[in-house]
Amino acid sequence: MSRGPVRVLRLGLRPYAEALRVQERCLRAARAARTGPGGPGVPGVAGVPVPGESVVLSEPAEPVYVWGLRGAPEAEVAARLRARGAGLAAARRGGRITFHGPGQLLAFPVLDLRRRRLPLRGYVAALEALVLRLCRRLGLAAARALPPPFTGVWMGDSKLCAIGVHCGNHITSHGLALNCCTDLTWFDHIVPCGLEGKGVTSLSRELGRHVTVDHVLQPFLDSFQEVFDCTLVFSEDPGD
Repeated sequence: MSRGPVRVLRLGLRPYAEALRVQERCLRAARAARTGPGGPGVPGVAGVPVPGESVVLSEPAEPVYVWGLRGAPEAEVAARLRARGAGLAAARRGGRITFHGPGQLLAFPVLDLRRRRLPLRGYVAALEALVLRLCRRLGLAAARALPPPFTGVWMGDSKLCAIGVHCGNHITSHGLALNCCTDLTWFDHIVPCGLEGKGVTSLSRELGRHVTVDHVLQPFLDSFQEVFDCTLVFSEDPGD
């Protein structure tokens, strides 16, 4: 039995900061859906309700290093990263510094875990299961999730997909970053996610062919729908 509709916002190639702004609008919609008298949706275009839950999909248009709640890089490190032509940004999510850039799929699910009766650790496991299903669809059977405290999806000792989430009042934000055809040399200048001795990989490297973000969107959405037991409603206008 489906747990209701989830709105999909496909932003395409956009600056990281813009994806965050769209996520904030989705968060406001999710809060309004919970507290308002109108049931599972909030007013949209011409007063038609839109789902209170969303997933924002984007590909970062420019390279940016992003850190979570565990702290910003030291000033010297930040200056060195900026000198390489990358932006710097803070995010309200778990995890340490990582890289986002072209060739990477960012997915920010905005879901109500209380309504879904899903604990936070179970939600993180569901994101991992989603990416593992995607990998199976693409023929990458060796992908795996590691036991806590590790998160994400791995190929051996190299991380394929990073997960960093925030949950406030049981509503999720941020999410995952899947390396499709990312230039992995950007990761050489940091310790990704603070994990010493671990590497980073991509779908293109593991499959031996060029895999773009566009290539993985549909299998990602199919896997999302299965894991979160929902129907998807598509919206191309992030201002809805």
